[in-house]
Formats: sequence, structure tokens, C-alpha cells
Amino acid sequence: MEPATGANNNKDQIVDVRSVVEAVSADDSSDAPLYKVESLCMRCGENGTTSFLFTVIPNFRKILLSAFECPHCNERNNEVQFAGELQPKGCTYRLEVPSGDPKMLNRQVVKSEFATIKIPELEFEIPPDSQRGTLSTVEGILLRAADELQALQEERKRVDPQTAEAIDQFLLKLRACATGDSSFTFVLDDPSGNSFIENLFAPSPDPSLSIKSYERTPEQQSVLGYVVDSSQTGHAHDIAATNPIGPDQEQRVPHGSIGAAAGHRAIAQSNTEEISEALFRYSAPEEVMTFPSTCGTCTAKCETRMFVTNIPYFQQVIVMASTCDACGYRNSELKPGGKIPDKGKKITLCVKKVKDLSRDVIKSDTAGVKIPELELELGSGTLGGLVTTVEGLITKICESLERVHGFSFGDSHDENKKSKWLNFTASLNKLLSLEEPFTLILDDALANSFIAPVTDDMKDDHQLLFEEYERSWEQNEELGLNDIDTSSADAAYITQEMEAADKTQV
Repeated sequence: MEPATGANNNKDQIVDVRSVVEAVSADDSSDAPLYKVESLCMRCGENGTTSFLFTVIPNFRKILLSAFECPHCNERNNEVQFAGELQPKGCTYRLEVPSGDPKMLNRQVVKSEFATIKIPELEFEIPPDSQRGTLSTVEGILLRAADELQALQEERKRVDPQTAEAIDQFLLKLRACATGDSSFTFVLDDPSGNSFIENLFAPSPDPSLSIKSYERTPEQQSVLGYVVDSSQTGHAHDIAATNPIGPDQEQRVPHGSIGAAAGHRAIAQSNTEEISEALFRYSAPEEVMTFPSTCGTCTAKCETRMFVTNIPYFQQVIVMASTCDACGYRNSELKPGGKIPDKGKKITLCVKKVKDLSRDVIKSDTAGVKIPELELELGSGTLGGLVTTVEGLITKICESLERVHGFSFGDSHDENKKSKWLNFTASLNKLLSLEEPFTLILDDALANSFIAPVTDDMKDDHQLLFEEYERSWEQNEELGLNDIDTSSADAAYITQEMEAADKTQV
């Protein structure tokens, strides 16, 4: 059947699945009509109707609402499916909920189809397949979980009374958390990065809510639908077996890669220090290396270019850039080279002039951003790693806050909080016009961030201040530095040096 062109015509007309897919794949969803598709009822075997609506919800971006109804047996169900892009990193939201505070339970929660919810105090977990695609509140999610556990209790009491009694005791604790009678921790972990918990103090930091971003594991990448190299999941194959080269055949390698086997091996092992040493050994400084890779968008074969360079007043860095000829996707990344610094670094810039907005900024994925004049603070991991300018960083912050705190623009939000957010957004935009001076602070525990000076000698730039500090135990623990034991490696290096010294003397 031919799809209808207007929303009113689609209201009662059944269309084919292909028309729905084409409609929901379109970029313009501002006036998306309601589509209906004839589909099979899994209860009675007759044909029912599935309705689709493609829309945009604040803080949840593009979603696909689907509802099925069977006129023969009155079977009904509905689902919310995510229809937007996956975020570059996964995220973990941790909410501390005290007892006797109903506002905490009324926080809006978006749980995507890949997210897991945990309550450590009860050793309770809601897996991704349960309550998938949910837009609810903390209270609503817990009550729904309790109702689902309660549904089969009568049958459990007949079959396994002991298990049923244990579940009854657990339900009392779960409902106590849902009603605010008990304090608990609400943990939302989503490798796709598309789940959220509302910040009641937005745009200011929430003392009860912490957000962390993390790199996905190969297993998580595979679950999300990415093409993962078999070597990353522990099933490595010999490259020579999959791409054999005969004795009389010449292996063709991209320009700039000849003799860089050690560099390729270091890249596979993610050893930044070895990457630097290998590249400087096998290639001249700033010579571009090229090696094959896979496009993260269309999974086609593409090339990644990489070179090592030194940034004045900063350190050695590795620049990587990928371009896909098939779909046009482009990506660039900057990684620090060399060893892990002994101290963290805090960079303070007083922005007074228009030219200060053009200063180059390198923000690593371990750096936090603060603007004291607006009481704005972004934790480490927010925005990821960036190579930009001061103006570009402020623009990225605006876009990120609008995405993360999209609840503030929804029709369910009260006018006072909405006006508060709009005023803050206006104040943030005023920074770009430099109506008033402001202070930009980058706090990086690994000292891998940098703001460029405007003078030849950094000491002559009085608007820029660099401070080093000792990392706390908590910061080292978060970075995984407390568990690093290099004693065996140190002993091996000492032994090698002693053997080399003995051979030299002989």
C-alpha cells in the first residue's frame, strides 16, 4: 500500500513496514505523523495493529514509540525504543537517596535499552532487558520492579514456599526504598551513554548525584552492535593466515609505515610510551604513519594517520586522525605521550580580551572544567578529550549542558526552574561576547591538559597560571595508580643494566 502524506491520512490507514522505516529514518521529525502497521498477535495468532510515532523528547533526543493492540483478544503492549546516535563513551550515574526525602524519589530517569540499574544495599539489579526504554522516576522504576516480582508470588508459594517467603521479605525492603522509608544508592550504568538521571540543582552541581564516563570494553562494544576485532575479545587470529603472502609476492604497505612494526605492536597494546619510542626510532619526528583500521560508523575499511610531535611548553603528544571514504566519517584524537606525571596540574586563565578566546586549549579526558563566576563545574571525563580554543570549549559546554539537562526544557518542568536554566544559558552565552571578564580553570590529575600562552615566554603571560599539586589517594585510586606494582619490572631493568655494564667492562 502507498503511505499517506499527511498526519490525518495516516491516522486510520495501514502502511507497510518499509514506509515506516523510511519515515522514522528521516532527519526532520518536527511534524512526524502516526503510522500503523498490521502485525501478528503472539497471544491468539490473529492480526493486530502496531502504531509507530517518531518524536523527540527533551533529554532523550529521538525516540520511537510503538504500541500494539489486538481487537480479537484485547492484547496490548507498548515500548519506547531509542532512535538516536550512541555516545562516544559509556556513563555511570550514582544517586545517594536519603530516607524521608520524597523529592529525591521524584527525579526523572531515562533508562535506555542497554542500561542496568543496581541497588548495592539490597544486592538488587534490573538488567537491560527489563524495563527497557523507560522514561519514569526513581520511585516509578522501583515500584514497577516490585510489582513484577509480586506477579508470580502465588504460584511460587505453591511450588517453592521458601523462595516465595524470601522474596516477600525482599519486597518489603524494596518497597521501603520506593516509599522513602529507607536510604539507598541508585546506580544507573549505561555503556551506550544514553541514560540520564535528573539534576534537581541544574545547572549547578548536585551533591547527591555523581556522573562518570568510561571507555567501553570490547564486549560492550559488541553488544552495542559495533564490529569488534576478534583479537580484542581474546580470540586472536594469525594475520598471515587471514591475509597470506606468497614468497614471490611483495607486501604493499601505506606510505610512511615501512619499518614501523614495533609502532604497530605498541599501538595494539595501548602503550603510549612505547609508541613514542618506536615512532622516534623508526620514523623521523612528525613523519605521518598510516595503518589500516575500521570505520566506527559504517564498519568499512579505512585508514588512520598518526604522528608524534612536541607542543612547546607542554609535552610530547600523539595525534591520530581517521577518514572513511565510504560514508565520509571523520574523527581525530590526541593522546599524551611519555610517562605518567608525578603530580597533577591546575591551569587558571583570566579571560579579559577578545583574543583570549582564540587561545589554543588541550583538554584531556581526565580534566575537569570550572568557571567560578557562574558556579559551573564539570567533572573529569565530561566532554572527553578536546583540542580546541577557549571559545570552542565554552560552546561545547553549552551544547553538553543542553543535552544532559534537557529536562529543564520539557513541558513537565515548572516555570521557575525553566527560567532559572534559561538565565544560566544566557549568562554562559555572554562569556562568548566577553561582556565581563571570567576565569577558566582546568584541573587535570594527570597533567595532560594545556592552555597556550600569548607571549614567547610563559612567565610574561600574567593572565595564565600553572600550578602543580600532589594527587590525593582517591584520585590515584580512580586512575588505577594505587594498584600498579612496577617492582618486578624495575628489578628486570636493573639486572639488564648491570649485565650491560659487565659486558662493557669485559
